[in-house]
Amino acid sequence: MKNQLLLLDDVDGVGRSGDIVSVKPGFARNFLFPQKKAIIAEKHLVRLQERLKEERTKKAVTDKKDAVALAKELVGKVLKTQVKIDAEGHMYGSVSAQDVVGFFKDQLNIVLDRRNVILPKGIKKIGVHEVELKLKEGVPAKITIEIAPEEKTGG
Repeated sequence: MKNQLLLLDDVDGVGRSGDIVSVKPGFARNFLFPQKKAIIAEKHLVRLQERLKEERTKKAVTDKKDAVALAKELVGKVLKTQVKIDAEGHMYGSVSAQDVVGFFKDQLNIVLDRRNVILPKGIKKIGVHEVELKLKEGVPAKITIEIAPEEKTGG
């Protein structure tokens, strides 16, 4: 039995603030309710739903404007990192979406979420790589990541 819920906040893959959605009871009980992202949709909540939708529309406009500005700012930027390699020149491990988020924070002072970085598999090769980003409101962007081998110190 699925519940009808009013979303109080945006939830990826479910809906946006103000939407009335149906989800499985376990998801509602274990995630949405404890995180205060949804409440059970009852008839007297119609006014609240309208207010939430208005707020979401206003937020969407500012989010989109901010995301477009950030996308323009990222054009031509290069994130650089050094990784350990073995004798054959293969990387130990890989560069993941979470690593890319860390590079943004450390090198550009920009806070992103790993869901903003579209990287199906970790990067496992030295060199220059284009990484796709999906910013707020679905605004696309690209960033170049330069992966170099770590300098050998001493001997």
